[in-house]
Amino acid sequence: MATINPVAATQEYAQMALEAARVFRPSTPVEERALFAGRSEQLRMVIDAVVQPGQHAIVFGERGVGKTSLANVLPSFFKGTGEQILAPRVNCDLTDDFSSVWRKVFTEIQFARKVRGPGFGSVGSDEIDTLLAELPDRLTPDEIRKSLTLLGRGALLILIMDEFDRIPKGEATALFADTIKTLSDHSVAATLVLVGVADSVDGLLQEHESISRALVQVPLPRASKEEIEKIIENGLARLSLRIDYEGLRHIALLAQGLPHYAHLLGLNAARLALDAGSRRVDMGHVEAAIKRALSQAQQSIRNAYVLAITATRPESLYPQVLMSCALAQSDELGYFAPSDVRPQLSRIMRREYDIPSFARHLKEFSERRGPVLNKIGPDHSVRYRFANPLMQPYVMMHGVAQGMVEPLALVEALRTG
Repeated sequence: MATINPVAATQEYAQMALEAARVFRPSTPVEERALFAGRSEQLRMVIDAVVQPGQHAIVFGERGVGKTSLANVLPSFFKGTGEQILAPRVNCDLTDDFSSVWRKVFTEIQFARKVRGPGFGSVGSDEIDTLLAELPDRLTPDEIRKSLTLLGRGALLILIMDEFDRIPKGEATALFADTIKTLSDHSVAATLVLVGVADSVDGLLQEHESISRALVQVPLPRASKEEIEKIIENGLARLSLRIDYEGLRHIALLAQGLPHYAHLLGLNAARLALDAGSRRVDMGHVEAAIKRALSQAQQSIRNAYVLAITATRPESLYPQVLMSCALAQSDELGYFAPSDVRPQLSRIMRREYDIPSFARHLKEFSERRGPVLNKIGPDHSVRYRFANPLMQPYVMMHGVAQGMVEPLALVEALRTG
């Protein structure tokens, strides 16, 4: 019977713990198709836009729902088609205008040009070049059309512009709408994929009514529990690990549809299991992973949480009310009403609360305490949502770690709302 070398086993598990950081990436978008889970409907919509002449796509949704990851893996779905794929992805910023974004794009598209050496009969060499030198300082939609028409001959052009919401709305966004229209009208073999944080297309692009037929609108909601579970299972499978159902369900609930927290909890749970010499992640590893994840969360989130709950009177309900907001049932845009908070607070405090008893807390959360909540609507029908989507899972994890809500009670609270 073969014996296990404990030193070799320890080295193997240590190597797997390092590999876990390549599989679970809470701080950076996914780039590998094998690690991308779900989003089949949204991917199909964007893929259809790429293969249909005259169609372009705009992907929008909350911060942290995986828009950039979708954009990263999109070109991989066209490998094996026999076509050359040119898929530059650029990030927009507050200093950008129409011309500067396109200069970023054309900088990413490089080609080899034959350069003749000095002297008669000399052998030429390839030199890497871009189109930038041939473009005017101020670009127009028609200049873009001409350039993309040339580039699109013999290549599949997918032009991805991420963080499009950072471009100041006005002339630049209107020119992008004009560009989409002229590319569509001339059936140019190039697809623009605009990606940004917004609740609707109106938050990203002006004059979009005139291009509605050419622009496929792809809202990216939070991931479903099943999609979050798939992220965890796919990642653990790469590490030859498995996870108990209870732990898997708990991560899916805490992540609240945000892949960032699925990766953060998956990374820590996997490493805790490996440190214990186990190839199976159980609920104990998940509970310990929550505490680790809290200390690794973004500093801005941690600071905002402290500001929101700190009070001079120990009997204040700020932590409990904020936890109740995190557990409240919300609409598809993340908004909830005070009436959605009330049953959760009553469950946490084990006594009935009416809305006036915590209305002041909600008001402060949306004003001087951060604000940690955004508020819309008049006072008689006010609704709230977390200003930063990443705050909601953090609040829930903090509540579980502090014993405010037991794991099983958390499941029940999220199920019944």
